[in-house]
Amino acid sequence: MNKFFSTLFLVAAVAIATPARAENPDHVKRLLETRSCSGCNLAGANLTATHLIGADLRNANLQGANLTNANLEGADLSGADLQNANLTGVFASNATLNLANLRNANLKNANVSNAETVGARMNGINITGAIVQGSGISVGGD
Repeated sequence: MNKFFSTLFLVAAVAIATPARAENPDHVKRLLETRSCSGCNLAGANLTATHLIGADLRNANLQGANLTNANLEGADLSGADLQNANLTGVFASNATLNLANLRNANLKNANVSNAETVGARMNGINITGAIVQGSGISVGGD
């Protein structure tokens, strides 16, 4: 009986420690090669420190994606789903975030100055240390 519970505990620990991956590997490859992935499934993708200047990510699913220290300058994220995404230290100056879902996104130390954010949903975002001047971002609205 003890061996059964030990095995069950080990399996549960591995399942909890292993993050669920939902992104489409072909979409990640396309994004990195072409900087164009409109409507792609990049949920949970690790895009840490990627250079995506001017990338087309319109309507992309980036839920829970890790974009820590990524360069999204001038990128088009219109309608993108960035819910629960890690955007810590991201550089998204002059990016377009119109109608994007940024609920519970982490924008700590991010630079999103001069970004377009018309209709973006931003409840619960963390903007500690973020540079948001001139971006039109208003936190707390839906």
